[in-house]
Amino acid sequence: MDFVTPVMDVATRLWSCTSRRASYVINLEENMCSLRIKMEELRNVGEDVKRRVEDAENHQMRRRNEINGWLNHLDSLEREVNEILEEGDQEIQKRSLRNFCSSNCRSSYNIGRRIREKIPAVSELKNEGHFDVVADRLPSAPVDEKPLEKTVGLDFMFGEIWKWLGDDKVGIIGLYGMGGVGKTTFLKKINNEFLKTKLGFDVVIWVVVSKPANAEKVQEVILKKLEVPRCEWKYGSKDEKSQKIFNILKTKKFVLLLDDIWERLDLSEVGVPRPNGEDSMFKVIFTTRSEEVYHAMEAHKHIKVECLAPDEALSLFRMKVGEDTFNSHPEIPTLAEEIVKKCKGLPLALITIDRAMADKKTLRRWDRALEVLKTYPSTFSGMEDQVFAILAFSYDSLSNSSIKSCFLYCSMFPSYYEILEDEPVELWIGEGFLTESHDIQRARDEGYDIIESLKVACLLDSAEFEKHVKMHDMIRDMALWLTTKPGGNKKVVVKERARMVKSQDFAEWKEAHMISLWDIGTISLLDIGHGMPSFPILETLFLRRSSMDEIPTGFLEKMPLVRGLDLSYNYCLESCWQVHQLVNLEYLNMSFTSIKVWNIVGGLKKLSMHGGRLQIACNEQKALLEELENLEYINEISIILDSDISVKKLLSSYKLQSCIRKLHLQCCSKMISLELSPSCVQAMVHLEMLQISSCDDLNDVEINAEDKGKRGFISRYSMVLPKFFKLHEVHIISCSKLHNLTWLICAPCLQSLVVSTCESMEEMIGRNDGVVKETSGLFSRLTTLQLENLPKLKSICSWVYPFPSLKIIYVHSCENLRKLPFDSNTGKNSLKKIQAEQNWWDGLQWEDEAIKQRFNSFFMPSEYMDLHQVLGYGY
Repeated sequence: MDFVTPVMDVATRLWSCTSRRASYVINLEENMCSLRIKMEELRNVGEDVKRRVEDAENHQMRRRNEINGWLNHLDSLEREVNEILEEGDQEIQKRSLRNFCSSNCRSSYNIGRRIREKIPAVSELKNEGHFDVVADRLPSAPVDEKPLEKTVGLDFMFGEIWKWLGDDKVGIIGLYGMGGVGKTTFLKKINNEFLKTKLGFDVVIWVVVSKPANAEKVQEVILKKLEVPRCEWKYGSKDEKSQKIFNILKTKKFVLLLDDIWERLDLSEVGVPRPNGEDSMFKVIFTTRSEEVYHAMEAHKHIKVECLAPDEALSLFRMKVGEDTFNSHPEIPTLAEEIVKKCKGLPLALITIDRAMADKKTLRRWDRALEVLKTYPSTFSGMEDQVFAILAFSYDSLSNSSIKSCFLYCSMFPSYYEILEDEPVELWIGEGFLTESHDIQRARDEGYDIIESLKVACLLDSAEFEKHVKMHDMIRDMALWLTTKPGGNKKVVVKERARMVKSQDFAEWKEAHMISLWDIGTISLLDIGHGMPSFPILETLFLRRSSMDEIPTGFLEKMPLVRGLDLSYNYCLESCWQVHQLVNLEYLNMSFTSIKVWNIVGGLKKLSMHGGRLQIACNEQKALLEELENLEYINEISIILDSDISVKKLLSSYKLQSCIRKLHLQCCSKMISLELSPSCVQAMVHLEMLQISSCDDLNDVEINAEDKGKRGFISRYSMVLPKFFKLHEVHIISCSKLHNLTWLICAPCLQSLVVSTCESMEEMIGRNDGVVKETSGLFSRLTTLQLENLPKLKSICSWVYPFPSLKIIYVHSCENLRKLPFDSNTGKNSLKKIQAEQNWWDGLQWEDEAIKQRFNSFFMPSEYMDLHQVLGYGY
């Protein structure tokens, strides 16, 4: 029995092996079917994995390496299975065609075995394909590219910024400018340049700040860019987020780009290490519409993004509108230039108009477009919502309603007009816009502050001439658009450069609060009669530079609420007797007219002019001054006097002296000496501007000393002479016998001095007992000095002065002036330009060569200067 067990065991094993092998052959078709099912299931799992991977990669994720390995295994296994199944199909077909034999059995066995072995392999791979995660989030690129089209006109500024980025002493850079000028485009250009040249920075972070500035929102953008897991900061406090950001950024060299800042953003509160301007690894660049913001952000460098130059603007317009449209008619390029001129180089306006004109290829449509832009720009396609609404953010950000009203008022001036700052300020006072209107001097200071605020907000710009501002055409159009919107803004009507204003026009303006007419040929109102339109809510009327010789009868009667009336520069206007009927009038300007002023003033005495202001500049005489003296509420006068009798009347009236703000003495032929007593100087507390012109007999301007018995031009009592503390502008023109201007030591706040065509003047500031030399305040605030046609002038003053505020010097035809009272400290940190003839400059004498070389850098040769161009306006 002992040998039976081994035999049986061998037999069992042989049977098992034989039966298993036989099953490969017998169950071939069944196993093939099972493999196909398993393989189809595996394919479905593979498709699911591929879809998940594709979705992840579309979201900037990267597939895991194990996924790549599994998919590669799937591809390999699928090829093997397909090959085996194909062989199996062929084997089954052979078996059906011939009898089963030992060779066929062996072939079927091999195929069956391989099929049977693949079934668990397929099942195993299928089970492995149920991945929890198929891809990982990619690390952020150091720089995220921003969409940016081709730019125009940014190359020079870009070069400056790139230079500052390489300067370790520059940490914070501010880009400021009006809305729509291209600040964000400029910032995108800077951002994208880091894709090419990283300058060693580890990361560039872009944040849109907008208003109001929210430190936590800025923190979230930075944390996401730095790939800090959300779970680590989502529920943290602002301080905790700040600390986390700081701990990361302090180890990196980074650039933070902040777009559209409206107020100071505290970088420390956000957690951004503050660039200190000393070997800084960190850079912050921001854009803002407000000059005030770049100061508040303590920028180490700043640059104003200006509108495009005319050629650049046309290039941008042509590029955007397309060559096909631009060249579709020979006259379209000319019309395009007119449209570009209207946009004044503002890229936002140019691009908006480009979109509207890209498919306009007929001359008629271009003519119509230009007409609409000139007359009703808000109706042009896209202008209201894509231009004006964006520009209006600057208006909305103004701090109070008074400043907003003052801004809208500036839209009454023509688009081509450079506005003397005094003009809107005086009008604002008359309109009662200013909180200090009860005190005219404080109100005036408030008005100047508002002008500065509007300049800081890029809603007004400095003009070419000092104390002048201008408004960009698109800003002005936006302001006029705002006056048509509901919400309490006063409606403004502006018409300029029209040959005629008809009665129908006035009838359409009856709901206007302000009407401004400039450079009008004629006004057709004489034939209206009883049909003359009324203006029940009109508060302000500008009527400047017309050809009228009188105001039509009954015209002003229809304006019962008018508080401000400006009739200036109507040179032919002789009659305006209706003015006294304007019982609410508080501002009247009849400068440069031919109106008999005393006839007007007599009527004004009956008015209740509480806090009233009267500005009259004309060529009337003593009668006018007597009428003005009798006005109870008048507190400011600007006037031209042209006789010595009128001057004596002024100097004998304390009331008139106390009201004088601007005084022009013109053609006073019998005035040999102008003597001012201490009480007179003290009374002229508001005198800001003095012009003396064409007074051919005037020898001296004298300010008497306290002791009348020792009266003299400048005596040993000079140190106690009274001062003109408000006088900041003096023009002395065509006074052929005037010898000097030593009296200017009594004007310590002088800012602008013009001396022209004074043939006898040899020394501007004379020498007297050494006292003048000790007058330290002399010329300390002088910014502009112009000397013209002074053939005998040898000296400005005989000692060196620092002129700490001096910016501009103009000299022409002063051949005997061989030395300037300058040393190495003169005009330090202020001087910008010295303009004169080359021959005169070359012949100047200097203390040493170093001083000469220093001032050489400011010199600009000029053969001739137009006095009126330099002054910017006539008095």
